[in-house]
Amino acid sequence: MHFHGTIWRPPYEADSLLLQATAGCTHHACKFCTLYEDLPFRFRMSSLEEIEADLQEAQLWGTDPMARLSARLQGLPGPQGPRRVFLVGANPFVLLPRRLEEIAERIRQYLPTVETIGCFARVTDVGLKRDEELRRLRELGYDGLTLGVETGDEEALAFMNKGYGARDVVEQAGRLDEAGMSYSFFYLAGISGAGRGVEGALRSAEVFNQTRPRRVGSSMLTIFPSSALYREIQAGRWREESELEKLEELKTLIENLEIPTRFETDGASNLVRVQGELPQDRERLAGGLERLIAGADEEALRAYRVSLKHL
Repeated sequence: MHFHGTIWRPPYEADSLLLQATAGCTHHACKFCTLYEDLPFRFRMSSLEEIEADLQEAQLWGTDPMARLSARLQGLPGPQGPRRVFLVGANPFVLLPRRLEEIAERIRQYLPTVETIGCFARVTDVGLKRDEELRRLRELGYDGLTLGVETGDEEALAFMNKGYGARDVVEQAGRLDEAGMSYSFFYLAGISGAGRGVEGALRSAEVFNQTRPRRVGSSMLTIFPSSALYREIQAGRWREESELEKLEELKTLIENLEIPTRFETDGASNLVRVQGELPQDRERLAGGLERLIAGADEEALRAYRVSLKHL
């Protein structure tokens, strides 16, 4: 398989077939991000020849005699074709609709068991496509996009150089809704900065409540020395939230989300694992965080944060 650099995928895509469609990020300017710094280029689009070769390799799993024999010896069912493909890269949805169609056509050709295709997408990637193009992509199987919106806090979005505002999140999510294409949000606790965590959570809840994400997955901001945000801190232009403030921010977001959605904190950056359905699990999730905050020690929590060498 053709992969370049570290491969990132959401935790909930663990059972998906990973297929590289792009590498790197077209934006590559968020101050906190260091995810793609190991690449020698900013952005690269995979050729159709590479994609086709990878699909041919993936196709072998369903027909490989050794795989079938291994399953039989272990009393397991024979290998089944994948039901879902996740296109890797920071934002493959930036590709022109025709290229996304070509990828879907080849997936269908080589892996007819695939029902849906997901990927990471920037809010601006959705805005590049017309309504009829979004509907066509949905017909071809694109569904369950993951949008790294990070926050609905306008001030934080601007400072972190995300390249869009809170109004754009609502508008483009609404267009996905109209096209019948589901999506999940990534939220980044700590992005609003010291003293503004609760405010950032309230603003985010206000924005998210105007949308219909299938899932809100939260991570916690971890700042690495190679990031532009680290340089902002060194220059005295921004201060990081404490770990307790990040937990309080998370609790505030949960308490104020009014939409039906799944809320979860997976991934190494999170201090605690929180999973549940909103609104029915609100009291349990918020109560658990409140008890954790009451008994937590900032120094101990901070020790975990600084121990993270990479996400």
